[in-house]
Amino acid sequence: MSFAKWIGGAIGWSFGGPIGAIIGIALGSFVDNMSGDGTALIGDRPSRKKSRRDPYRERPRQTRRDRRPKTQSGDFEVSLLILASIIIKADGKQDKRELDYVRQQFRNMYGVDRANHAFELFKRVSKQNISMRQVCMQIKQMMDHASRLQLLHFLFGIAKADGHIAEVELKQIYTMSGYLGISSKDFESIKSMFYDETNNAYKILEIDKNVSDDEVKRAYRKMAKKYHPDRLSHLGEEHQEGAEEKFRQVQEAYDHIQKQRGFK
Repeated sequence: MSFAKWIGGAIGWSFGGPIGAIIGIALGSFVDNMSGDGTALIGDRPSRKKSRRDPYRERPRQTRRDRRPKTQSGDFEVSLLILASIIIKADGKQDKRELDYVRQQFRNMYGVDRANHAFELFKRVSKQNISMRQVCMQIKQMMDHASRLQLLHFLFGIAKADGHIAEVELKQIYTMSGYLGISSKDFESIKSMFYDETNNAYKILEIDKNVSDDEVKRAYRKMAKKYHPDRLSHLGEEHQEGAEEKFRQVQEAYDHIQKQRGFK
């Protein structure tokens, strides 16, 4: 798979707005190197460098029935690598363990070839000064809620890759979650999946430890529905493992409370 085919073949709405600008800058030198005659291939389509037309594929048209274009796997992938680049630099350094985590997760999700392309783009994006607010606002507007929750889960995984989540990283992820339109309860739920603290099981289910057994059961059904892997099926099989991880942690939280309380 060529770099041009990868970047041009699987991305929809993220070709526009601030994300598109970031990717455009990152691809600039790479496209120059690929093209020896003043043209560049994006998804096998020639594009003149001097043209004023956006070299990216146009965003899919939105219908009145669905104002939000469907998020494709490539949209999620690009959003992920941009936000990941911000988190990795949050503590003022790029820890090799965090970089290795990103590379390994990309390999697990996308395979070696696609992951190598993504990581090459990731390194180029990491060199830019990125407006976190603008990027997150575009993602909030265009990406469905379940996919945004999956982004948040991945970002916590990056921050935890070096063994602990630094305070500056936690603040950065919290700020991102606000821009992404993720509620404080959802933020605390996913955050608790990465900490070993008392009452984490209750936080994952978004309930107080003093609720009744029936309320625990209702909360479990609600969270199991929210984090069910089927809600990310539109992103493709490559994202099912991450979706299943959140679902498994909800199940484990419920099992822990059930065992602790002794109800069936």
